[in-house]
Amino acid sequence: MKGIELSRAFFEEYGKPMLEQDFTELLPYVAAGLFGSGSECFGFDDTVSADHDFEAGFCLFLPGEDIVDRRTAFQLERAYAKLPKEFMGYRKSLLSPVGGARRGVLRTDEFFTEKLGTPDGSLTLQQWLTVPEQALAEATNGVLFFDNYGEVSRIREALAFYPEAIRRKKLAGNLLLMAQSGQYNYKRCLDHGEEAAAQLAVFEFVNSAMAVTFLLNYQYKPYYKWSFRAMRALPKLALNAEIMEYLLTTGNEGETAEEKYYAIEGIAADIIDELAEQELTNAICGDLEKHAYSVNDGIEDGEIRNLHILAAV
Repeated sequence: MKGIELSRAFFEEYGKPMLEQDFTELLPYVAAGLFGSGSECFGFDDTVSADHDFEAGFCLFLPGEDIVDRRTAFQLERAYAKLPKEFMGYRKSLLSPVGGARRGVLRTDEFFTEKLGTPDGSLTLQQWLTVPEQALAEATNGVLFFDNYGEVSRIREALAFYPEAIRRKKLAGNLLLMAQSGQYNYKRCLDHGEEAAAQLAVFEFVNSAMAVTFLLNYQYKPYYKWSFRAMRALPKLALNAEIMEYLLTTGNEGETAEEKYYAIEGIAADIIDELAEQELTNAICGDLEKHAYSVNDGIEDGEIRNLHILAAV
């Protein structure tokens, strides 16, 4: 059973009755669901995932102390702690997960501040440019079972994806990095006899190409260990995940190096086609650097457009 399904079943059997019977006065202010850290919040959990930080549990989000006081929150915490320690064959861990509490009673403002540095989902320009993308993914993944107060839903909707100017700035920067690492430096490193440096160029190219792919799909790229799994499920350009895996897992000798260079150009061509499809570039060529500057030139917000092209990567 997937973690989200397990969480929902546990909530329906124990959490919801607890709230309805013992905390009726809280119901207008509580949100319940499962999102945040952990593979289960992305739907990526499997049999290996169950070896740590995997249990039947859910999140109960409360607004600030001006609405729900500390005493009431503490009572809810105690009630949650008394819920069954085992459900459908999964036992709660006696140890706190790495990174602190992920389930149970959480203050909405504290959760989002810990993830993003803001309590209400409003991000400054600098925050949009610099907040780790995986943190945005964790703030918006998973599911809400209900949200009577509406605060959590509103914040998640505000964070659903980058503002268009930020998306384009991130696209421009990553396109430039793709051009530098894959189209230019990969072969030059090999010509210099620097095979390790060539493979580093491949890594840089794949990382930037993957970032571009998620941006073109209007989805946040999750933590790196789940990025390939997430990319394979994207509506656009998902097939390039297999080619990227080939680039990362092969050497750089002879014919293989030549094949990898053509694979890099193939990924670049696919991305250029999608840039054109989304009317993000006016350049007509196979040079990703020119497309990077064209995308940057198309940013309507002058302040963001005039930042260094790599300001968002």
